[in-house]
Amino acid sequence: MNQHLLKYEKTVLLAESEGCGVYQFKNESGEGTITMYDVFPGVALAYNDFHMRYYDSDFQTGRDVFCIDHCREGRLEYAAREDAYSYVEAGDLKLDRRLTHTGRFEMPLSHYHGAMISFDMETACRSLPLEVRDFPVNLRRLQKKFCPDQYPIVLHELEAIEHIFGELYAVPEKIKRPYFKVKILELLLYLEALELPEEPEEKPYYYKTQVEKVKAIHKFLAAHMDEDFTQEELSERFHIALTPMKRCFKSIYGSTIGSWLLQYRMNQATVLLKTRREMNVAAIAGTVGYDSPGKFAAAFRRVMGMTPTEYRNRT
Repeated sequence: MNQHLLKYEKTVLLAESEGCGVYQFKNESGEGTITMYDVFPGVALAYNDFHMRYYDSDFQTGRDVFCIDHCREGRLEYAAREDAYSYVEAGDLKLDRRLTHTGRFEMPLSHYHGAMISFDMETACRSLPLEVRDFPVNLRRLQKKFCPDQYPIVLHELEAIEHIFGELYAVPEKIKRPYFKVKILELLLYLEALELPEEPEEKPYYYKTQVEKVKAIHKFLAAHMDEDFTQEELSERFHIALTPMKRCFKSIYGSTIGSWLLQYRMNQATVLLKTRREMNVAAIAGTVGYDSPGKFAAAFRRVMGMTPTEYRNRT
């Protein structure tokens, strides 16, 4: 079993058979699984499914590796520079050598789903030419092209990437191995032909202090959803300039502060409507920050597609 990327102390092997292993990660914030398949010698394909807020990684590769991660859903924080972070979102492709893969990895939306293709370079560079005669891709050249330093490079909004990876999430069991081989070779050919701009557009990154302040704002709003604060008040309270605050929040959580707060309030309202049937709609409205039941009902219908009473009667 190809385990060169699974040297985590807290990883549990749940099942293993015929070159496929299922590994579990678990902590107080949730759990996740990686289902990894050996495809070629030194080449593995894995499906990542995490329902966690964070994971503390003690991973150190000890080998020369090249990894390609596709995010299908969710969000993942990663080190983009020293003491700075950026975010992988749905549709992004992250390529790296796992040189900055130790420490805390946060999933701001509390979930992350995607696929990972990993190459143990020493073995894969020997095996691929034997598997496919006259294959034009030089794996080491490709690694150098996309991983010139220790930090990941992230590609986004590439239609071909969505085509290649989209088909990997619904593969019939009986053709998985040969299909994985075809798709990995297709991906390598695409990356070989892809021309990177001389000055590629980088995803925005934010310094650790900015990220910490925005996460504190997120936590504060969740704890005070029955109160209203202007963004200017939040900026002043947490000592962060208004524009970087708004940009950083959207990068971390995938939506504006106002949109996130509306969705959070409605989600909490659905929980109360289902579990606290002794509370009337007006009381629930007040709990989630609305002084007017009418305004609450209008917002709830806009988000959920039905009134609070209709939602309660359906559950």
